[in-house]
Amino acid sequence: MACARFRPARRRSLNGVEMSEKNLSDWQTAAAKEVKGKDLTWHTPEGIEVKPLYTTEDVTADPGLPGFAPFTRGVRASMYAGRPWTIRQYAGFSTAEESNAFYRRNLAAGQKGLSVAFDLATHRGYDSDHPRVVGDVGKAGVAIDSVEDMKILFDGIPLDQMSVSMTMNGAVIPILAFFIVAGQEQGVPTEQLDGTIQNDILKEFMVRNTYIYPPEPSMRIISDIFAYTSANMPKFNSISISGYHMQEAGATQVQELAFTIADGMEYVKYGVASGLDIDKFAGRLSFFFAIGMNFFMEVAKLRAARVLWHRVMTKLGAQDERSKMLRTHCQTSGVSLQEQDPYNNVIRTTIEAMAAMLGGTQSLHTNALDEAIALPTDFSARIARNTQIVIQEETGMCNVVDPLGGSYYIEALTQELVDKAWEIIERVESEGGMAKAVAAGWPKAMIEEAAAARQARVDKGDDVIVGVNKYRLASEDQLETLEVDNHAVREGQIARLKKMRETRDEAKCRAALAALAEGAKGNGNLLELAVEAARHRASLGEISDAMETAFGRYGTTPTPVKGVYGAAYDGDARYNQVLEGVAAVERRLGRKPKLLVAKMGQDGHDRGANVIASAFADMGFDVVSGPLFQTPEETVVLALSENVDIVGASSLAAGHKTLIPELINRLRENGRSDIKVIAGGVIPPQDYDYLRDAGVQGIYGPGSNVVECAADVLTLLGHNMPPLGEAA
Repeated sequence: MACARFRPARRRSLNGVEMSEKNLSDWQTAAAKEVKGKDLTWHTPEGIEVKPLYTTEDVTADPGLPGFAPFTRGVRASMYAGRPWTIRQYAGFSTAEESNAFYRRNLAAGQKGLSVAFDLATHRGYDSDHPRVVGDVGKAGVAIDSVEDMKILFDGIPLDQMSVSMTMNGAVIPILAFFIVAGQEQGVPTEQLDGTIQNDILKEFMVRNTYIYPPEPSMRIISDIFAYTSANMPKFNSISISGYHMQEAGATQVQELAFTIADGMEYVKYGVASGLDIDKFAGRLSFFFAIGMNFFMEVAKLRAARVLWHRVMTKLGAQDERSKMLRTHCQTSGVSLQEQDPYNNVIRTTIEAMAAMLGGTQSLHTNALDEAIALPTDFSARIARNTQIVIQEETGMCNVVDPLGGSYYIEALTQELVDKAWEIIERVESEGGMAKAVAAGWPKAMIEEAAAARQARVDKGDDVIVGVNKYRLASEDQLETLEVDNHAVREGQIARLKKMRETRDEAKCRAALAALAEGAKGNGNLLELAVEAARHRASLGEISDAMETAFGRYGTTPTPVKGVYGAAYDGDARYNQVLEGVAAVERRLGRKPKLLVAKMGQDGHDRGANVIASAFADMGFDVVSGPLFQTPEETVVLALSENVDIVGASSLAAGHKTLIPELINRLRENGRSDIKVIAGGVIPPQDYDYLRDAGVQGIYGPGSNVVECAADVLTLLGHNMPPLGEAA
């Protein structure tokens, strides 16, 4: 135990009991004796040294009072003692009809707000009949092609009484236009619409990748939405600045905190530059954070976020205190959910929900236990929703404002997060702001390095995941999961699109789309023009295409980090066996074994693909990282041109049963059935036999050890790899 880390304590009185340096010294001696001198300091991934004991001497900043600047203890004076947070479950199920029915059931069961998940075709600005989205329609969310779909989505749900959050970034203009027109046709004036649109494109370029247009026009879109909503939608939050997807992509809590606040700064600057008064729109900005399993770190993170945002907005010239309040939605971690021993996920989500609550969130989504492998069933969704209801109504936790306020540990940790995040924010600002930092690529690289390091710690067992790398069950029963009939959904969407196009006033629709295209080339407000196009039944793809004529479509190829995963395994016997195996295959082939990591379909989540690419490269493979959003045909062309031995198909959005068999068939058609296809990602175990029958030779789901995946691949390549346990 490093006693020197404890600062000398001044004598203080606490409830009449005098604390002294001698008392602290006595504790240090007693603790060191109990643990036989072991250093109990916890070195976190954030670079924070967490001590085993905190005292009043560690509290260096006054957190103030709830409802008052800098809002460390909450944005409202009464917080949950006055009104609990909003239970806002995120959901979207294949069709607007199914999603609507699900929303109605949840609202009847106690949910207070709606949060809409869209399918990947919608996110990327494609109509359901586009050839690039055959495997994506209705997967991982609801398909919305037009105002007609949006009206069905909210049928019987009064939009003047219900707050609606929509997670949309790439196709934000058509989706928000559909929402506005659907409200109007429901009889709700635009100024009464209440809710939030995510509209956070910088984060997409860093981690989630559901962008459509290049960065510069994407930032213009945000400014146009700010202008339209501030003039017409006073109750609507025009952006939800998201750290959630950063943490899901592997960011530490410091990185998530810093980059999210820096993104917010950039959006405010763009709004001001477009002529808006900062105090006219800043109060309608909101935030979105992930809540993972590092309990106290997450509590402190939300408190630190409020401190940082108050500091930033003061610096940017805001005068109204409401402009300086950070309001946030939170969601429990998706990455912390595990396929193995999945009922543990209920426990994980409960712990994360408590952290969000104790950190002072304004609304919360709790993940369902089966979301590691599929969309939630009604059964699992009910448990997830009831987790929040139980906390609100059975525990007494809501009766005290900021119950962890004054904890020596929490207050010290909050300040440490503020300081470390501010260092990164200052670097961002010194280099010209977040847009330039994103273009330079270093925030993305930092996050990917953190993701690779985390994967190595899990694979080695340094970071314990119960049921995955410790206390694993010998055998597991399969969970019943929800499966979407992608073909049926797509056919239904295509039929509705066809009917709409046949019955609309084509001349008025084309004129509105032409006006939008001209506005994109000039300086017309894109949302205002899109609302008119939506009213005349222009589709999502048509509105997106009209802007694409001016802006173009953006694309990128991943560049995985090097050396991070391998460094964690220095001297490890099993890792060295894999290195030797790769070298043996290289001697036999006369070149390194070559792996193509392929991302097919419209899913941009690339954490898993990048970790695999990084780790396999560190282990000596020649790795080709394919571009995002490939079709099976494009993947085959790349595989043949690069003469790869293996294609590793990464699937996280349920397109595996469509896209991977097509990939294998096209390889066979080209006479290259020798190229082995393996699959990884979010794939329900009940689909394994289907994929194996289609020709997949290795399947690696969530929780798979990457070193053992590499060992398995070597076996597929004909190397006599020693089994696990024989490494000395």
